[in-house]
Amino acid sequence: MAVSHSEALDPAGPPCAGIVLAAGAGTRYGMPKALAEGGAWLRAAVTALRDGGCDPVIVVLGATGPSPAAVDLPDGVEHVWAADWATGLGASLRAGLRAVARTPAQYVAIMPVDTPDVGADVVARVTAAAFASPTGLARAVFRATPGHPVAMSDKHWTSVYQAAVRDSGARTYLTGNDDMVCVTCDDLATGDDRDFPATPHG
Repeated sequence: MAVSHSEALDPAGPPCAGIVLAAGAGTRYGMPKALAEGGAWLRAAVTALRDGGCDPVIVVLGATGPSPAAVDLPDGVEHVWAADWATGLGASLRAGLRAVARTPAQYVAIMPVDTPDVGADVVARVTAAAFASPTGLARAVFRATPGHPVAMSDKHWTSVYQAAVRDSGARTYLTGNDDMVCVTCDDLATGDDRDFPATPHG
């Protein structure tokens, strides 16, 4: 398992799509996180991927229903609906990968909707590491803890798709892969998942 601190050196790398996983009901948060803060988290994830070099960016919807009208999708963003979203994170990841497989992309960067402080600079750093690695596999690390985005070449997509069941997402495949490049991004973001609403200060 390698560790990289490298910045993106070549913004014109191989074609890389972006997936925003935004299908969950957000039970602990109290609403689907695609709707959190008036959709600000969703827009932040899309902007991070888009400005980090991903095209197209595909948002996976679920609990909000199949219509994109239920969320505030930025112009030019594609969407898919994971009809089986309630079975777990794996369903939304599979839906996203199916959509990406229909594009010319050779790489994909995957972001959840609930890491709003992860910006384009993190995405660019992680995708650059994936492009430069013979394995084509990299992920952001914050405070020595694996985080997002995860970037991977198309040679991994089938295996990740098959491993994405219930709530595991890509975790099973990634955990067992010693060729992952871990990209330290502590200087750019916290990478924290937001599972609960902010507590008001009184």
